[in-house]
Amino acid sequence: MQHTEQHLKSSDFITDMVIGMSDGLTVPFALAAGLSGAVSSNNIIITAGIAEIVAGCIAMGLGGFLAGRTELEHYQSELKREYDEVEKVPEKEMEEVKEVFAEYGLSAETQDLIANEMAKDKTKWVNFMMKFELGLEAPNPNRALQSALTIGGSYFVGGLLPLSGYIFTSNPQQGLVVSAILTIICLFVFGFFKSKVTGQPPVQGALKVTMIGLLAAGAAFGIAKVVA
Repeated sequence: MQHTEQHLKSSDFITDMVIGMSDGLTVPFALAAGLSGAVSSNNIIITAGIAEIVAGCIAMGLGGFLAGRTELEHYQSELKREYDEVEKVPEKEMEEVKEVFAEYGLSAETQDLIANEMAKDKTKWVNFMMKFELGLEAPNPNRALQSALTIGGSYFVGGLLPLSGYIFTSNPQQGLVVSAILTIICLFVFGFFKSKVTGQPPVQGALKVTMIGLLAAGAAFGIAKVVA
């Protein structure tokens, strides 16, 4: 019987989506909730909410882009350093290869054989050292842009959901009730599918995400009320 292993291939995308959606569902909701006790018009809350969503979307997306660029630049810097070391101190690098396989219990003869074979191809040799010595995987060169779009887009969608409660009601008090219900439902559904995709218990994960989101929203709501 053929054995098939299933592993999560899009962990970066999931991570970026979680970052954007989590903040998008909580921060705009907290802002709108705080304003609900200070203003009498839904239009003011909607305008302020949209402004916050746009600003947050740009800021979060830019943060994701810079993080992606930093990861790529760090990898490229270490890659250049490894190539230099292979050229200038190959004996030291070969000893480091042997140390890696020594940790797996391979004999000294086998370590020498592997190190000598690997030294014949500098590219494979350097890639091996990057992965097993430094623990670095080659990042996707498009990671920065993809991260920016995913985080920013997720924040935008997440922020519109709680704000929609004020679009379909006539006053801030009604809007707050609808927005709170929508936020709780969205947090639970988001947490459920996030946990399912990442292999965690769905209901438990959904409850955890909901509670964390509500705590964050509650803290921001309290601050907004005090300031307002």
